[in-house]
Amino acid sequence: MKTEEIDNKKIIGKVKRVNGPIVIGESITPPRMLDVAEVSEYHLVGEIMRIDGKYFTIQVYEDTTLVRPGDNIYGTGMPLSVELGPGLLGMIYDGIQRPLESIREVHGAFIKRGSHPPSLNREKKWHFIPSKKEGDKVKGGEIIGEIQETPLIKHKIMLPPEYKEGIIKKLEEGDYTIEETVGIIELEDREEEIKLYQRWPVRKPRPVKEKLNVSDLLVTGQRVIDTLFPLPKGGTCAVPGGFGTGKTMVQHQLAKWSNADVIVYIGCGERGNEMTDVLLHFPQLTDPNTGHPLMERTILIANTSNMPVAAREASIYTGVTIAEYYRDMGYDVAIMADSTSRWAEALRELSGRMEELPAEEGFPAYLPTRLAEFYERAGRVKTLSDNPGSVTIIGAVSPPGGDFSEPVTQHTKRFVRAFWALDRHLANERHYPAISWLDSYSEYVEDLTEWWEKNIDPQWSEYRKEIMNLLYKEIRLQQIVKLVGPDALPDSQKFILEVCKMFKVAFLQQNAFDKIDTYTVPEKQWRMLKIIVLFYKKGDNLLKSGFTLQQIKEFPVYNEIYRMKYSYSNEEIDKFDAIIEKINRLPQK
Repeated sequence: MKTEEIDNKKIIGKVKRVNGPIVIGESITPPRMLDVAEVSEYHLVGEIMRIDGKYFTIQVYEDTTLVRPGDNIYGTGMPLSVELGPGLLGMIYDGIQRPLESIREVHGAFIKRGSHPPSLNREKKWHFIPSKKEGDKVKGGEIIGEIQETPLIKHKIMLPPEYKEGIIKKLEEGDYTIEETVGIIELEDREEEIKLYQRWPVRKPRPVKEKLNVSDLLVTGQRVIDTLFPLPKGGTCAVPGGFGTGKTMVQHQLAKWSNADVIVYIGCGERGNEMTDVLLHFPQLTDPNTGHPLMERTILIANTSNMPVAAREASIYTGVTIAEYYRDMGYDVAIMADSTSRWAEALRELSGRMEELPAEEGFPAYLPTRLAEFYERAGRVKTLSDNPGSVTIIGAVSPPGGDFSEPVTQHTKRFVRAFWALDRHLANERHYPAISWLDSYSEYVEDLTEWWEKNIDPQWSEYRKEIMNLLYKEIRLQQIVKLVGPDALPDSQKFILEVCKMFKVAFLQQNAFDKIDTYTVPEKQWRMLKIIVLFYKKGDNLLKSGFTLQQIKEFPVYNEIYRMKYSYSNEEIDKFDAIIEKINRLPQK
């Protein structure tokens, strides 16, 4: 049968069978694996995920209602790709990079099937300032100019990474739309026009020169994270927790306060009301460092649980590809994926519809591979333009019933080096962030010790170990208390319980709605940690010299330590020295 052509797209097959988002096609011309296809006259976008003789399987990213056997399948000849260029920041996309605001303006509150407006604005003009000139030798990935995309971010215009070495024949400053030619590059075998945007397949990592060791702290302002379980720029982290334990709240705080240059927030399969809260809340937030709207450095990808399940599977790849693009400009990018469990559930549904053999709890056997592919795209790198850049991935995990032994949580632990486990008991006690100091860990502590000791204080590691040891001692003492009661303990052990309670209330617990307490700079975190550890050491010596626990609790500085997180702001760090002085002036015996 001859290949037909309609609207410049070739008909590559006919619909044979429809099973939800999975469409089986009978080929007319041989399809290609992972190419994008459009199904029926609705032109529903999907990816070719399997080829079996003359039959092929398409994973469709839209509702397949009314699609029937015999409908045409059109081939695009391209893999699923995203548009990368100026205008990404501040945008709200769905899982396959359709701009939701543009769709709302044309079609109203619901996404019309087959609606595929351009991801980037084709009419807006950007002022391009070249950093190269005619006659310069350049290569793929090299920066040739820049655009002031937002007041916070300069958008670096890069050559596509696949270009070999060439010579710039033309490059002019001026105001351009993204489709206008800003210059011409002469390659070995051809000339190419330079435009302000490029396309990149979402499932293919963007190339880099080399991966670098992580060494810089991603400052989040959350004390339990930065001090106890720190995460570097370019690190990977999982935030597991059952319903209501505060995963989304933690990610909101990180998106607002972390010192990453660009934030990519992926709402992957979350409830519509949660994503609505993000969409309403984020545009109103102000960047605490610059005073500009936070959306000027943020990209939102909204793919809620009632949207097509296949697009949920693609959403995290869309997000990480956009993050890699800004990383290649030399920026530090942080990805918030909320939640990878919903993404894994989409994998499970699609795998079941494709009649693949299930593994544990019905998830496909390739679940660990897909998780690894995602988290491995994080890292601090030397880009093709010789600039250092990083992608940090923070993935929320929603284990059913808070069961951390389920497959998604267990496999995720294999590929991340930081694990912030959320505890339901802490959440029920209104202790936020509800990150358990017993179940959480960070393998980056040694990597970041040098940062803390160089930038904050050489004693940081010693004091952190001291407080962690006290927290572990408290657990053993709590078990004794349950058996024999608190009165059976000597004052020295009761004092450990008191200091740990003080540390939890005055340091670990943080109020996201309090202007002073919502964010704590590392210098203030260190002073607070130092004060609590010094108070323990001083109090322990006083107990040994004959003081009672009640006498120690009656010192005025005791209550002052409890109130210190609200007493002094990040600009009043020096005032903590007065508390340290009061501790040092406590009587010796």
